[in-house]
Amino acid sequence: MAFTYSDLITQIRNYAELDSNGLSDSTISVIVQNTENRIYREINIDAYKLYASAVTIAGTSTISVPSGLRNIRYVEMIDSSGNVSNLLEKDSSYLAEYIENPNSTTLRSEPKYWANFNAITWFVAPVPNTSYAINIAYYAQPVTITSSATSTSYISTYAQDLLLYGSLVETYKYLKGPADMIQVYEASYQQAKQSFGIEQTGRRRRDEYKDGEIRALPEGQQQ
Repeated sequence: MAFTYSDLITQIRNYAELDSNGLSDSTISVIVQNTENRIYREINIDAYKLYASAVTIAGTSTISVPSGLRNIRYVEMIDSSGNVSNLLEKDSSYLAEYIENPNSTTLRSEPKYWANFNAITWFVAPVPNTSYAINIAYYAQPVTITSSATSTSYISTYAQDLLLYGSLVETYKYLKGPADMIQVYEASYQQAKQSFGIEQTGRRRRDEYKDGEIRALPEGQQQ
């Protein structure tokens, strides 16, 4: 059963044994958003895999990237014949040196590399000699559960414990609560993160026929 944001607020206050006077709605909103960002930085979640397209412009070394992008999975280019090739990631300083003369028409060619310039723009190199389709596979920044009282999210539906324990860590930090309580909830968060991470990057990306079934060893036993 999914946590709504209202449910999460209630659980946080119940665990902390405080009401809205001790933990205001605005404070909890910041706590939960900080927790969401922590989770999204630490775990690549399949539900937030997206694809976007861009098109290069002849003579222009920059392209626009999708908003809400957190992490890149891969970037591929499709030429006019339909051939697909992967672009390699480089530092923007490398591309600045690689493109000796951006205005030279004789140096324009099919791009091989891409680099971050800022949050909304990338460089590609060499400078394109024509239009190429660019496909971007990435992890997106999802809408926060705090957007409304009835909001839910993938993690509030499938990893309620992860979201709750992470929020309680932030809550007790805010309250300057006992260190042992912070440690308890941090340990619970780490345990929930490990099991959720195994599901996301392990079980969901394995073929049981080819890779075999994941087996948990008895506690204390090593392979």
